[in-house]
Amino acid sequence: MLMLSNPDSSQAFNYPTIIQGGMGAGVSNWRLARAVAERGQLGVVSGTALDTVLIRRLQDGDPDGHMRRALAAFPQPEMVRPILDAWFVPGGKPADAPYKLKPLPTAEMLREDEALLIVANFVEVYLAKEGHAGMVGINLLEKIQLPTLPSLFGAMLAGVDVVIMGGGIPLGIPGALDKMARLEPVEMRLNVVTSDRDRVYSTSFHPGTHMRAAQDVLSRPLFFAVIASDVLAKTLVKKANGRVDGFIIEHHNAGGHNAPPRRGDAYGERDVCSVEKVAGLGLPFWLAGGCASPDQVAAARALGARGVQIGTAFACCEESGILETIKAEIIGMHRAGKLDVITDFKASPTGYPFKRVEVEANGRRDACRACDLGYLRTIYAKDDGTLGYRCPAGPRKPFLSKGGTPEEAEGKHCLCNGLLATIGLGQTRRGIPVAPLVTWGEDMGFLDPILGTDRSSYTAGEVLDYLLPGGCCVAS
Repeated sequence: MLMLSNPDSSQAFNYPTIIQGGMGAGVSNWRLARAVAERGQLGVVSGTALDTVLIRRLQDGDPDGHMRRALAAFPQPEMVRPILDAWFVPGGKPADAPYKLKPLPTAEMLREDEALLIVANFVEVYLAKEGHAGMVGINLLEKIQLPTLPSLFGAMLAGVDVVIMGGGIPLGIPGALDKMARLEPVEMRLNVVTSDRDRVYSTSFHPGTHMRAAQDVLSRPLFFAVIASDVLAKTLVKKANGRVDGFIIEHHNAGGHNAPPRRGDAYGERDVCSVEKVAGLGLPFWLAGGCASPDQVAAARALGARGVQIGTAFACCEESGILETIKAEIIGMHRAGKLDVITDFKASPTGYPFKRVEVEANGRRDACRACDLGYLRTIYAKDDGTLGYRCPAGPRKPFLSKGGTPEEAEGKHCLCNGLLATIGLGQTRRGIPVAPLVTWGEDMGFLDPILGTDRSSYTAGEVLDYLLPGGCCVAS
């Protein structure tokens, strides 16, 4: 059943003290988001590559049945049956067999590819919200544009409470949420590398072509933008095509992608956002990066923040999607004083700095030079004005033939394949598993207070108990 629209949902929203970071791909899964939301904080699922995550879980046989249970709850069964027919493998595929691949995302997406994105995002949010009345958000990257509109619509069908977006300047997302809540067609401007600065490229999506006519409309979720500067916050308030409901101010010591430094390849004082200027905009905000302690939560509140966003502390907990062997190795390296978090300025195809750690399983970088998922491809305009796609982390010869440069390809890692391997959904090529690529934050100060000296694992609930020792549930 579609949820009734609330044009000013911020009035009824209980702002959380803790936002659990939306770590992709599949690290912030539905289990983690639900565990946090059940405790009165904002649980967040990563929206990155959820179509691939769903079909790989189905190809593994969906052994616990959660995917099929959520699929059975989708409001239009006729959209679900083709997905099960195409991807579900009873009993699961052989462990050493490669996963079947779906088509790469493009600006002119086929109807069935849109449907897969809608259903996959519905499934993840539905499971995260199941069985409680807590708040669930979804995190998307502005840099990954092509799946965005169908993904948002699928999340909205499941009643997502908040949309969080970083990795760019998402000026068009608030208005898109407004229109999709009314089941109206929507367009989104694409970031295209082109020599014709006057030409605008866009992608379009019409919710009504996938859903039966209904008198009800969808609830418009709140929109929180991830920012690294007060200038960006002001730009979003003034120029976004709809309502911005809050900000997450991310410091450059946070895990995953970071905003690039303003000068050179080192961060300085100019790269620290002015909290006071963001506070002056009058919207709720949270601090992120190095905030995983009760003292940091209190300090953020003292600066006017509603609270903090926490990633790495949740990434290491039992409910996160990261393989248990990788979690155990990282905890062991930290305790031995050997954990080295690298800010890699070349690794990501996006061109953004990317934090990662080396673990035993990811020593073979040469296994990931195939662009067969394509989420981080660059869109470029060909000489005839049509669109093409290239990825600096893919095979070099095709990349160069499409106008890429050797400098752009230098040092690049395939994040799409590497991140999926980190959650146990990695591809196998010629009998060799793709190596994981593990992203991490710099602050591990939370670990010893939570674990002590004799334990090796902990839950999301224990993270919240540590961060909120007084039992604080929501901000005022």
